[in-house]
This record gives sequence, structure tokens and C-alpha cells, in this order.
Amino acid sequence: MEIVILLFEGMTALDALGPYEVLSKMPGATVRFAAKKSGIITPDSGVSFLNADHKLKDIETADILVIPGGHPLAVKPMMEDEETLAFIRRLHATSKWTTSVCTGSLILGAAGLLQGLQATTHWACHDILAEYGATPTLQRVVQQGKIITAAGVSSGIDMGLTLAALEYGDESGMWIQLMIEYDPQPPFDAGSPEKAPAHLVESVRQAVRG
Repeated sequence: MEIVILLFEGMTALDALGPYEVLSKMPGATVRFAAKKSGIITPDSGVSFLNADHKLKDIETADILVIPGGHPLAVKPMMEDEETLAFIRRLHATSKWTTSVCTGSLILGAAGLLQGLQATTHWACHDILAEYGATPTLQRVVQQGKIITAAGVSSGIDMGLTLAALEYGDESGMWIQLMIEYDPQPPFDAGSPEKAPAHLVESVRQAVRG
């Protein structure tokens, strides 16, 4: 199972590492991190610790393609970069699964892959997603054919488990869930705009959209 995860400057690290922790534990999984230029990638934390082993041009195929996201200002250059978009279209043509986490779906949209499909992204960016012909939904993970989009940041773990179950059955997904002890019990029930207080929703919206 060949898995390719896109990396780019300013991305949110967990968007890539969440799915990685799950997908890398699938039987026979090989994970490659790819970027326009190989080498160290600095995510939005400012700490340079992600490494792109491969250049986009050197990747020919992938069974699973994962497109992470980040703040819209970091994602926008990827949405406008023809090399990146051509890479996504090329791998999507033969992939078994093409996936995204958070605002990575905006990159899929810019590549023309979400037209007429339901999809999700960070809730504060649903309006941008709609501009690319997608129908935004607040579902945490959305499957439309071989395209799977996940909502904000942490939902990439859910997306990975969904893929593991689709490929190897529910028990395999549960095995990986138990292996990584993914048993969320957050101290607050404010993880979606429907649950959080209105003033926090607006504060986060401003932080994401400016």
C-alpha cells in the first residue's frame, strides 16, 4: 500500500501526522512525504521538523494520496501553484483513494476534483469550499467515491481509521485505534461550532479568516 503525503511550508503538522500515525500501521504500508523541493519543511508552528523525502516530480503513483491543510494564507499558494495541482490530478487519476484533511480540501477543490461533490473542511472555510463547486457539510469525514475529505485538523485521525476499515475491515480499524489509544475524552464539549459558545465561534472564525 503506497501512501503519499503532501508537505508544504506553513502547513498544520497534525493534518499530515494524524493520518500518518494510522495509515502507517496498515499491513504492508509504505509512506512517502513529498514536496515541491525535498528537504526540511517548516509547519505553522515555526519548528522545522518535517522532512520531504521526495520531490513531487519524482512521485509517479500512489494508492492513497493525503493532502493536509493549514491556515488559508498558507494554503492559498498551493491552491494557485500549477505544479502542485498537476501533481494532485496526476496521482488522483490512478489512486485508490484521494484524501484531504482540514483546508487541504480547498487544494483538492482548486485542482477541480470536488465539483458537484459533498465535502468537508474546517468549518470556518466552508464558504471557500463552496466556491469550487462542492457542497460543504459539517460531517467529520465525508466519502464521495474514492475521494475522502476530513474536517478540521484532528479529524485526520478519524479519516485514517475510516480508510483502514475500508481497506482491511472494521476489526483492523479498531486494532489500530487501540494501538494508538485513540479514545478522545476532551475536558470541554466545544469542538464544533454547534457546541461552542457563540463568542468563541466568532473568535476562532476571526483567527482563521482574519
